Amino acid sequence: MTETSGIADMPEDRGRAPSQTMRLAEVLGALSQALDMTEGQPPGHCIRCAYIGIHLARHLGLGEAETCELYYTLLLKDLGCSSNAARICELYLADDLAFKRDFKELDDGLARVLRFILQQTGLKAGLSERFRALVHIVRNGGEIAQEMIETRCQRGAAIARTLRFSERVALGISSLDEHWNGLGRPAGLGGTAIPLYARVALLAQIADVFHRIGGRQAAVAEVARRAGTWFDPHLVALFETLAGDEAFWAGLEDPRIAEHVLDLEPARLAATVDEDYLDDIAEAFAGVVDSKSPFTSGHSQRVALFTDMIAEVMGYDVERRRRLKRAALLHDIGKLGVSNSILDKNGKLDEAEWVSMRGHSALSEAILARITPFAELARIGGSHHERLDGTGYPRGLKAVEIDLDTRIVTVADIFDALTADRPYRAAMPLSKALAILDAETGTAVDGTVVAALRQALARLDAETARAAA
Repeated sequence: MTETSGIADMPEDRGRAPSQTMRLAEVLGALSQALDMTEGQPPGHCIRCAYIGIHLARHLGLGEAETCELYYTLLLKDLGCSSNAARICELYLADDLAFKRDFKELDDGLARVLRFILQQTGLKAGLSERFRALVHIVRNGGEIAQEMIETRCQRGAAIARTLRFSERVALGISSLDEHWNGLGRPAGLGGTAIPLYARVALLAQIADVFHRIGGRQAAVAEVARRAGTWFDPHLVALFETLAGDEAFWAGLEDPRIAEHVLDLEPARLAATVDEDYLDDIAEAFAGVVDSKSPFTSGHSQRVALFTDMIAEVMGYDVERRRRLKRAALLHDIGKLGVSNSILDKNGKLDEAEWVSMRGHSALSEAILARITPFAELARIGGSHHERLDGTGYPRGLKAVEIDLDTRIVTVADIFDALTADRPYRAAMPLSKALAILDAETGTAVDGTVVAALRQALARLDAETARAAA
């Protein structure tokens, strides 16, 4: 193939083995590490919470069905976490990842919260801008907190329902920020009115955060300090019993904890995933990614649509298109690890910000590589910003190293980015976006793929005209 046709040399196409059936817990356990990133937590936070929570469930005497529901609530407790990231950056003029990480170390004492806000707000902003932000937050703090927690909780519960989980799991996620004393959010529930799964998840979350900060003693002390205010006193007593078991701590601190947590799912009720459910999971997590920024709302879904349109024109069979669509849905999952202060910046990124932004591709690849059915998609997540001339990132791959699947997702990604609003410019007309792709043919993008996109758009235009006639 020659560059005059718009295609540089391309490696031989790799065969595609069908996705293997595997346990749902394994898929969601791996994807939960993407949720950890957007909460500013180290990898494995949700997995460690599941470990703590299921050990508590054993002392509670829960049956298999309830234990299984609690297990998934713990792994997916942060499903809605990306939905308030942009708002945090807007209101607090702060890095949302650092803000969320540090906020998890606070209780609801007014003095501590105010000190935290003063320390976190507008550190890189001008003095007058920072002052205006602080005044707004102090005056409207209650409404702001309610809005952000409500958004997060409702969004997380909605995604859980999309993933076919029971209403009890959805309510466990939506009630994560309720406190035993009734002073939590979003509904101000108190005592046993708070769903049990939420009570366990909140305690497990705080225990893990303080264990990371200060070890075993810090975790035990912080859980005890919040007994009767944040936490169900009965659960606190059970946790203190657990804390006296050396085997419990050894398991929590074991580098292989992910394997152990997989074994904690009740074996008789362990769910497996088929191809249809893998599609649902990919769509759900694409929604988590797209919720992170108002400027990427719907981006992954549109990239998946354009990818599928191109693949159809290029003669891909149905199963290959299906797997490629999943890759397109999840290609940007690594952006959950990038601060919205960078994603939504209205201006040129500095070098440090560019390093963080470019890192999202490698994060996407690392997350997807852990999941057997998605492992073949990992290279696309890692390489969709590579260019045929070798000037892309993160590895500077050249044409011969970039396969056709990746080239298709790259074109779809660029086309959607050009035709959608961004912080620094309005959406471009289709004709201008296609002209830019033409200009980049042979250096950045594959001309045959661009031609297929044109053909797909023409088909869509013709079908729309016929439907309107």
